[in-house]
Amino acid sequence: MQTINLSLRIGSRALVTGLDWQVEAGQSWCVIGRNGAGKSTLLRTLVGLRQADGGAIHIDGRPLADWPLTALARQRAYLAQGRNDAFGYRAIETVLAARHPYQDDRYWDAEDDYRVAHAALRALDVAELAERDVRTLSGGERQRVAIAASLAQEAPLLLLDEPASALDLAHQVGVMELLARLCRTQQKSVVLVSHDLNLAHSVASHALLLMGDGEWQAGPVQDVMTADLLSRCLGYPIDLVRHGKRTIFIPAEESYHE
Repeated sequence: MQTINLSLRIGSRALVTGLDWQVEAGQSWCVIGRNGAGKSTLLRTLVGLRQADGGAIHIDGRPLADWPLTALARQRAYLAQGRNDAFGYRAIETVLAARHPYQDDRYWDAEDDYRVAHAALRALDVAELAERDVRTLSGGERQRVAIAASLAQEAPLLLLDEPASALDLAHQVGVMELLARLCRTQQKSVVLVSHDLNLAHSVASHALLLMGDGEWQAGPVQDVMTADLLSRCLGYPIDLVRHGKRTIFIPAEESYHE
């Protein structure tokens, strides 16, 4: 996926200006920014749910607008930040819905669809919930079912808005390890939004920082997730602590609330 001179605005306010950015196979990108910086707006634009205010988006070298919808659904999967379950679908049915791009003129789910759907549920540790009404699930369980649906879509590009939200610690780590493994073993490309710097750093190979005024910074995590850049991006001083091979991000002791 590539953006060329991409611009995003909300009213008269510039969110992103002149974004020239490329996401390669096997890369995991974390999008970081304070509230209202345009992270979700960017993902919605990349997936084609919102028109860009300038510039272009290409997937596999082809302009986003030129992709037929079914073919595009085979190229990218999108996990929105929130959802509202109005109907009592079973968890397995929710995941099977993501198989629609592969069903052509069929009106039923094939054996391969069930195989992929059940494998995705197992990968997210919710296989035992397959027959449960999604409205009866906890927030974390429902989130893992939603991520399973994204995986079942079998797209090479995953666009995930706060995938670890509502998850307990063990499942936060498990989901991030799963995404990193997909990038490493299947050459998936992942673009995820996260407010948890430590969780993001554990999986990301690259980072895109949205400064909230149109400015942005993009590159490998070691170049972009620095104390100075993160402090500017988040509007609060950030310290980096080295612990063995790990880099830990913490708010500086200096407080803006004193």
